[in-house]
Amino acid sequence: MSILFIAAGFFTMLVMMLFGLPIAVSMAVVGIVGGIAAYGIPFFDSIVPVVWGTQNDNLLTCIPLFVLLGELLLRSGIADRMYSTLSAWLGRLPGGLLHTNIGSCALFAATSGSSVATAATVGTVALPSLQARGYSMRSSLGSLAAGGTLGILIPPSLNMIVYGSLTNNSIGKLFIAGIIPGLLLTALFMVFIAASALWRGETMREASVPLNERIRLLRHFIPPAVVFGVVMGSLYFGIATTTESAALGVVAAMYFVWRSGRLNWELLRNCFISSARLSGMILLIMVAAFILNLTISLTGVAESMTRWVVGLGLSATSLILVLMLFYLILGMFMDVLSMQVATIPITYPIAMALGIDPIWYGIFIVLMCELGMITPPVGMNLFVVHGIRPDNGGIEDAIWGALPYAVIMLLFTLLLLVAPWLVTWLPAHM
Repeated sequence: MSILFIAAGFFTMLVMMLFGLPIAVSMAVVGIVGGIAAYGIPFFDSIVPVVWGTQNDNLLTCIPLFVLLGELLLRSGIADRMYSTLSAWLGRLPGGLLHTNIGSCALFAATSGSSVATAATVGTVALPSLQARGYSMRSSLGSLAAGGTLGILIPPSLNMIVYGSLTNNSIGKLFIAGIIPGLLLTALFMVFIAASALWRGETMREASVPLNERIRLLRHFIPPAVVFGVVMGSLYFGIATTTESAALGVVAAMYFVWRSGRLNWELLRNCFISSARLSGMILLIMVAAFILNLTISLTGVAESMTRWVVGLGLSATSLILVLMLFYLILGMFMDVLSMQVATIPITYPIAMALGIDPIWYGIFIVLMCELGMITPPVGMNLFVVHGIRPDNGGIEDAIWGALPYAVIMLLFTLLLLVAPWLVTWLPAHM
């Protein structure tokens, strides 16, 4: 019965989304209708405290703060200067500016919690230069789409905040846990770019920049490094909570915007409006998710599914392999946020029942969400980089260009399964 209930709920949500209904509306309708079907009209009495409690959770204040932090750095021109600096340092490697794409995405991800914002920002700066220098558009789009996914693995990450809120886990530990996997995945992307360039005999490299000029350009790394250090350092050493560290990051970002000479009312107005719009969307989806979670909890679906899966005798490794296939398929049809809030209430109790570390499982979920960003037909990053390309080619360039990186992500997930300490070691020393 539980499996039929879950299948019917997922199918209904997918149909409503395909007809253009907002994600939050689709989830709320399924949650409310399911609750009324099980408990009748009195179910409405349970919804009010859930909505009120969700919106009054002090922890969720960090969402608009981290969004504002990314907006400030995006509109201050820091991304342009970062790209120029990395071009000078990485342009001589096999693959040339493709390494700069990945490196810039990783750096911008360290100050922005959004994958889409990372791909769009770096792509806007990079694509005109890549086209002018004769780089393959397929390779360029693929590296940008895949590099953008680092925005939700390298902290701060909005998707980690969502996971931590839904599962009542430490967001600070999730942030710290994402550092080593994020750096390793960045390195693997760059190794692939270099290896594929050497394999194909491509000679795309940038002109050598004198050492003294490269050292002079390093000053452009100071703003993102300081902001990242303030946010993550205050968390790691226990100086501030997640919300307080986000506020400290905003203050640091505001200082660098002021230093750049771009701080004015027009910039602040645009940052505040964009932050309010994105934060409102995220928080509305989370309210709908908590309503759906309430229905799942009251009807006992999660407990029934947990007992059923445990009764199958699956090991933790077997479950993760099954979930990899499940999220791979689901990511082709659902966007990242809706995939998270719709599945975590079901899969999380099962994973905990089999003894999987909750912080490790959070990084696993984020990796699967990353994969969903570059798998067609609903891979958001594919549409973002295709939308900002300077020529009129088809989206298949972005799809085929990102495919090798999707394979790398799957293999990297298997590596974390074999060596879970890559995730758990750093948060264990907080």
